[in-house]
Amino acid sequence: MISKLKLVVTILNQSALFLSYVSFCKFKSPAVFAKLKAVSRTIPIKGQGELKLIILPLRESEKRGSGLVEGSNSSSSSKAWLVVTHGLVAGAAIALAAGAYLRRSSKFRSRVVGIIPARFASSRFQGKPLVQILGKPMIQRTWERAKSATTLDYIVVATDDEKIAECCRGFGANVVMTSESCRNGTERCSEALQKLGKKYDIVVNIQGDEPLIEPEIIDGIVRALQGAPDAVFSTAVTSLKPEDGFDPNRVKCVVDNHGYAIYFSRGLIPYNKSGKFNPNFPYLLHLGIQCYDSKFLRIYPGLPSTPLQLEEDLEQLKVLENGYKMKVIKVDHDAHGVDTPEDIEKIEALMRDKNLS
Repeated sequence: MISKLKLVVTILNQSALFLSYVSFCKFKSPAVFAKLKAVSRTIPIKGQGELKLIILPLRESEKRGSGLVEGSNSSSSSKAWLVVTHGLVAGAAIALAAGAYLRRSSKFRSRVVGIIPARFASSRFQGKPLVQILGKPMIQRTWERAKSATTLDYIVVATDDEKIAECCRGFGANVVMTSESCRNGTERCSEALQKLGKKYDIVVNIQGDEPLIEPEIIDGIVRALQGAPDAVFSTAVTSLKPEDGFDPNRVKCVVDNHGYAIYFSRGLIPYNKSGKFNPNFPYLLHLGIQCYDSKFLRIYPGLPSTPLQLEEDLEQLKVLENGYKMKVIKVDHDAHGVDTPEDIEKIEALMRDKNLS
């Protein structure tokens, strides 16, 4: 027994609009499909069971002028539908749209670039990227660590200073020159992304003052953003040491039960009534590495500055205050960034302890 109905199918694919009438013929016998050779793909649909697309090879489509769709939902048993299109154009449009969907679903946020922003004129530490750490410039050590990350398709240093650029080219790094007007590393990454001229889905902001950043942390925040389509930003935290609790150069973070950032501060958060560091509370230290959806990064410089961002002088707060979500992962990480000249001795001592050259 066959029941028929007609509807209009509208498909927008690669700037072409296709309109066609399609007849759906419902067959109760599965034997109809046994004769058709096809490639199938099952796509889960939230709250609606699953949709199984069966895409016929071109020669089969030419013979029958058809595609095949089998679907099911929570309120009925499996149903089989033979989709007979009126005309070759509509059939091609449906095949193109289905193929594009499958390609997008398997390549979500797949192209990743790592950008190391570096500026010479730091207010707290002039010329910081070029400072020597056990015989190598700090920017070189950061570059070498980033190269070991498996998720990065390309790595580049973004700087506004020719001395830094010359140093980086000397050890083989890719360099893009950016404007001196960039107010922070995120804006520098945004400008660098535009100048690269290639399409990337994710941008990792690898701070040039993190000479001991683990490649696994880079890979971790990339995968976190790939797995959180509702977020535009991801970052990493580690356990906060008691001696860093009240250091304004060590940024603290609090997250919700689902791993999304609630707030960042230079002060100790949460702050208890005693005003003291609670050794039994799992305080979190923010690490200087950030990961963005590239579409968001392009609009970031145009977002209005926010009161909390300006008061704390933390660019992450601009993201949260403008209503965007930020995914946070917790990692084990002993070192921290270089914020002052005194930090160099700590980093070098840690490297000696770990036999890092």
